[in-house]
Amino acid sequence: MRKTFKYRIFPNRRQTKLLERMLDACRWLYNHFLEERRSVWNSKKKSISYYAQSNTLKVLKQEYPLLSNVHSQVLQNVSTRVDLAFKAFFRRVKSSKKQPGYPRFKGRGRYDSFTYPQSGFKICKNVIKLSKVGEVKIKLHRPIQGKIKTCTVRRTPTGKWFVSFTCEIDHNPIEKSTQPIIGIDMGLERFATFSDGGKISNPRFFREEEKALSKTQRKLSTQKKGDKPWAKTHKVVARIYERITCKRLNFAHQETRKIVNKFNTICVEDLSINNMRKGNFRGINKSIGDAAWAMFLNLLDYKAAEASGRVIKVNPAYTSQTCSRCGYRHKLKLSDRVFHCPCCSLILNRDINAAENILRLGLQSLDASHKSC
Repeated sequence: MRKTFKYRIFPNRRQTKLLERMLDACRWLYNHFLEERRSVWNSKKKSISYYAQSNTLKVLKQEYPLLSNVHSQVLQNVSTRVDLAFKAFFRRVKSSKKQPGYPRFKGRGRYDSFTYPQSGFKICKNVIKLSKVGEVKIKLHRPIQGKIKTCTVRRTPTGKWFVSFTCEIDHNPIEKSTQPIIGIDMGLERFATFSDGGKISNPRFFREEEKALSKTQRKLSTQKKGDKPWAKTHKVVARIYERITCKRLNFAHQETRKIVNKFNTICVEDLSINNMRKGNFRGINKSIGDAAWAMFLNLLDYKAAEASGRVIKVNPAYTSQTCSRCGYRHKLKLSDRVFHCPCCSLILNRDINAAENILRLGLQSLDASHKSC
């Protein structure tokens, strides 16, 4: 399996300028390849392949000296990114999406990373040697596992620099019992409710920072874009967003680790979060985004796989409106927090009832998979 290890690096002023020049050169090359593909299609109705664009790098280096300050494989990776962007675009077109989203040009400050696919980097104790940059201080807060395949350097909107190593790890799954098993219902009043009655409170990190964010954004709107005061206030806005993201990620890592350590089989809803946010529910869209369910479920999925556990995704339809005891179904409003079954007289918290239904559906899916084997 593949796993990514992320570390912070601390370039000095000279190295920071070199890294920023490399980002600008990669951004220029990305826009150049994008414009080339668009113009050829508009004039000749032909597509340019990845190999055709990569083969022009030698000529481009002679015409544009700024590209000579970038490692050759980093430049090749830029053409790979353009190729992947167009493949994703064509995939969206084939799926008949109304707005497939044509690949966009990258403005200044919008291209924030570059990748060394195979070589051009080396870790030596507390520094990392980057081609065309030199030895940069790195905080190795945990050991790297497996064989390093790629190295990606990224600049955050607040000016911090990070390096991410994608590693290939030998993973031998261990046969584990399906027990203990748990069903989890995701919500907004409670972040998660377990079928055994446990719960995780909703931290609402964005709501906590919303007042400070609104105040700073109002100040930003009164300043002239591009001036020093605007840049300073813009960085404050970026810091607030970064603080929210770090809190969410830390919360998701801690809670998913607790769940994976306790349960071997985890049943969750197969949520279509983008479709949920399209609903005409006033005030809920912001709360759904603040909950960051997708981040939580993604971390839960990979942690369970690493621990040889199982994550079973079930259809979330009617899990809140079906009685977990007798199976009778009746409609509930969002304001109804207690489930009253008119058939078997069950009275249960709405979220716990949904979690028990999710657990039941997960067990059915598990039994079906065992029978097929």
